[in-house]
Amino acid sequence: MKTDIHPEFREVIFKDISCDYELKTWSTAKAKETVTWSDGKEYPLIKVDISSASHPFYTGQQRLIDTEGRAEKYRKKYGSRPAKK
Repeated sequence: MKTDIHPEFREVIFKDISCDYELKTWSTAKAKETVTWSDGKEYPLIKVDISSASHPFYTGQQRLIDTEGRAEKYRKKYGSRPAKK
């Protein structure tokens, strides 16, 4: 095998920012931040929007993040369109 062509395989922390769930696992993903884990060691931190802790398929319940619908949000931002004659 060729040397120095494979990414570094190391322990990292994945953090679900929607519910503050953290998971320590192995990955080759690059991280910009670090965090101290409960064992006192510092690990790379990778933030994700959704995980098994917050996804409706795994939790069995729908979490409502946005209270406004898409059409209402558009009308609020851009106003209503004038009626065609």
